[in-house]
Amino acid sequence: MKKILATLGLLTAITLPALAQAREVTITAELNAYRGDGAYLAIYVTDAAGQYQRTLHVAGGKSKYYKHLLDWTRGGGNKSAEYDGLTGASVSSGDKLTFKVDIDDALIDAGYLVRLDSAVEDQRENRVDAEAPLSTTGSGTAVVGKGYVKTLTITL
Repeated sequence: MKKILATLGLLTAITLPALAQAREVTITAELNAYRGDGAYLAIYVTDAAGQYQRTLHVAGGKSKYYKHLLDWTRGGGNKSAEYDGLTGASVSSGDKLTFKVDIDDALIDAGYLVRLDSAVEDQRENRVDAEAPLSTTGSGTAVVGKGYVKTLTITL
């Protein structure tokens, strides 16, 4: 019986990581030149219907301003458990934000999107400032933003 349990344990240790594989994805958001303070950005995953799934990164240090990242907040991202450990400094006019994140393979080429909401203090907020598919065919292709975001690039 001990041999069977040991063998089962070894097989589980070998096969479970294969079932829950993730891919390292590089996300780059380049901002347009604008006047004003640094931008607050929420970068998150949605399903094909636009329903919030997971926060990838939040740029901007003061959580009291996160409510201005409208679709992300509405979807449920503005709960500290959703963004703990995923925050960084705001991004200034004309600058780039680049980070790497592990994304489950099951989300790649399955209709999921990386969405970015943006806001700048005393200026307008941009719901879905930029959005790019989590797809191998679109990997590395820059998508043009509609507000503060010049381009959003997802590289698998």
